[in-house]
Amino acid sequence: MIRKILPLIIIAVFIVGGCSNQSPSVSDQTIKATASSGAYITNTGSDTIVNLALAWAEKYQSLHPNISISVSGGGSGVGIASLINRTVDIANASRQIKTEELDQAKKNGVDPKEFVVARDAIAVIVNPENPVSQLTMQQVSDIYSGKINNWSEIGGENRPIVRLSRETNSGTHVYFLENVLRMGKKDDKTFFAQDTLLLPSSQGIVSEVLDNPNAIGYDGLGYITPDLKVIAIAKTNQEPYILPSIESVNAGSYPIARDLYMYTAGDPKGAIKEYLDWIMSPDGAEIVSELGFVPISR
Repeated sequence: MIRKILPLIIIAVFIVGGCSNQSPSVSDQTIKATASSGAYITNTGSDTIVNLALAWAEKYQSLHPNISISVSGGGSGVGIASLINRTVDIANASRQIKTEELDQAKKNGVDPKEFVVARDAIAVIVNPENPVSQLTMQQVSDIYSGKINNWSEIGGENRPIVRLSRETNSGTHVYFLENVLRMGKKDDKTFFAQDTLLLPSSQGIVSEVLDNPNAIGYDGLGYITPDLKVIAIAKTNQEPYILPSIESVNAGSYPIARDLYMYTAGDPKGAIKEYLDWIMSPDGAEIVSELGFVPISR
């Protein structure tokens, strides 16, 4: 069963301790330990990972009250740019660092070190009223590139398709473009249809899909709630249609799955290394499973 991620507001209020009655946005949410001494670790980037990072930080701080950990989102591109600019200790990313980002890092004297911290499936989602329940990878590509524009073309009702995507600074957007729209072909120049609505958060896509019976979106597995309809995906029309789950990701049968990353500037040391070691320990992996992501076998 796909498990719903803990709401950000619950985690933030639990740790920050009622500093405000107003809920902050994902990019503004910060976790800080109450201890006045000890190490301070900053962690920013992927919105896919932000809830997982919040949960890790909450648990770790309960075990190490002398450590303060600040967690914020903003997208993979934001996290990696912050690492390159030396304004963050750990960058979260739902895609690998790009060649041009590595080049920029070298110019700034930064040597990014990559850590795979979890795996994730990207679920294709529609409104529960939509009768369509399965699609091939090619059909999903054709929908998002604008070749298919009406649900009746793929067995649905005569309704226009409303395409929803994350913004371009999102690692999920980049992964979906390269591995779904372009089907993993390096020389393919397929791009999102111009009328695709770009939304700033995973929660925004979920909300819009639930409100709009014509919408289609995609989101990380950890963001999928029981009130959404998840589409079963097949690599080709000759292969089985598979729903995303921890089991199907581990089995390699679900075709839209990826690694999730943390990056540091050079080999981590001291408190940062200890924190990353804990994240990749069985204790950290347990939280990965609890939030609907897939632990890495080590």
